[in-house]
Amino acid sequence: MVQERTLILSEKQILQKIRRIAYQIYESNSEEKQLVVVAIEQRGSKLADMLVEVLKEIAPFAIERLDLSIDKRQPLKLPKLSGDEALMADRAVVLVDDVLNSGRTLMYAASHLLQQPIRRLVTVVLVDRLHRRFPIKADFVGITLSTTLQDHIAVEFDGVGVRAYLE
Repeated sequence: MVQERTLILSEKQILQKIRRIAYQIYESNSEEKQLVVVAIEQRGSKLADMLVEVLKEIAPFAIERLDLSIDKRQPLKLPKLSGDEALMADRAVVLVDDVLNSGRTLMYAASHLLQQPIRRLVTVVLVDRLHRRFPIKADFVGITLSTTLQDHIAVEFDGVGVRAYLE
């Protein structure tokens, strides 16, 4: 059986949403000297790279970029941060992922980051599906969709560009 796919965001739309989110992050952190962007690996990392690129164009503060590797099947297993956790001390942290579904991954990632002495934490997702099972929300969202539990959202990053599909 062929899987039917519906394009929900084109590359142009995604780039516009990333730029808007970057401006929102800048506005809410305008007094910061440094910002730490932490991405949930894999697709969150690619989204964070695009976000950091825009932030570097528009914002005067320094930006540190880290990746957080979390086992989605065993989220209690200690997540691994790609760099020194001391970089987050007394700084504003932006946690980035591609899709917010149940909130489980974002919740465990945020929980890990909150064990550090950070000043503030905000969350960013490209697509929010509104199927929360955990008490977490995204502060900055590209698009919010009402989907069924059986639907799947795929954000694809490839050499050609980036697109988001409903499958």
